[in-house]
Amino acid sequence: MNRSVSETALHAQAPANSAEPAASGQTVAPGPRSAGRRDGPDQMQSVNGDCSGDSDNIQQQLQRILVGDSPPMRHLFRQIARVAPTSASVLITGESGTGKELVAQAIHQFSARGERPFLPINCGAIPAQLIESELFGHVKGSFTGATRDHSGYFERANGGTLFLDEITEMPFDLQVNLLRVLETSTFARVGGSREHTTDTRIIAATNRDPVQAVEDGDFREDLLYRIQVFPVHLPPLRERNGDIELLARHFLEQYNRDEKQRKALSDEAVDALCRYSWPGNLRELKNVVQRSCIMAETCIEPEDLPAHITLPDGGSPNHNWSVPVGRSLAEMEKKLILATLDYCGGRKEKAARMLGICPKTLYNRLREYQRRA
Repeated sequence: MNRSVSETALHAQAPANSAEPAASGQTVAPGPRSAGRRDGPDQMQSVNGDCSGDSDNIQQQLQRILVGDSPPMRHLFRQIARVAPTSASVLITGESGTGKELVAQAIHQFSARGERPFLPINCGAIPAQLIESELFGHVKGSFTGATRDHSGYFERANGGTLFLDEITEMPFDLQVNLLRVLETSTFARVGGSREHTTDTRIIAATNRDPVQAVEDGDFREDLLYRIQVFPVHLPPLRERNGDIELLARHFLEQYNRDEKQRKALSDEAVDALCRYSWPGNLRELKNVVQRSCIMAETCIEPEDLPAHITLPDGGSPNHNWSVPVGRSLAEMEKKLILATLDYCGGRKEKAARMLGICPKTLYNRLREYQRRA
């Protein structure tokens, strides 16, 4: 599978060019593009030609294109349906991997701005010295390396939606500039004096408690009031237990479609998935299903899942766990090594310590598995 988790993590029928990572378990379905429009890698296609209907109509459409039928998901549908047609700023909160960006895309798509740009920017991933230029643009000669005028996100998103991910990681000194844009709809490029106007809807997201970020001195209280006109909280996957099987089967279908396979999922494996607490949320579930599809011959069984998924308490490594009878030692060694590596998040030296072998031995085993594959 070559698409990112965010493309599929709020995932019913995600467009091929959306991006995270990945999704309160829902995905916005593809639809027609505007003629002549060029979309960025994180931009969504239209769900349909008219997204301006009433709340009930939007909820009905959401139920066809988002994966999930648990009470938290139905509440989320109602929230999206209420806020999408408005111009209100939205603050989405939730743990990593719950699908904040794709919820933002859904809100944008069901708004009157749905045919205009949706531009995401990760405030925590851009160096502090560059993010002001990225947001507001700069004029030629404003700093070393500024060899030409540059339009920022607020100009490029004009008429559409700007998604500010990890908003609480934005440099504190820059937050006052953002507040000014929200209050006046005007800004100036870095190094410039001319005022630019912008008609841009702001949707922001964070995996932190924004009130705590204010108390910690990392975020301006007045800015929080501005962006949190309509708060949306995405529940973690462990609170959406009724959706885990739906999502797992969706990810399985996606894998089969992408890899031209016909893998199945046993009831026992489903039970194990539903018992697990999913600290990594949808991103983790998608990765587990993908990895298990690779490990399984035809049907995913509990022994094809990572070891920590099938532990009796749903994730603690301190309990004994059973192994299937009838497998060769070489097969079991491979499963144990890969499961331990998965449990350690791919950190080979840590996995080697847990296995009681030297890192060189682990590297040799992994090269051997890759060669045989």
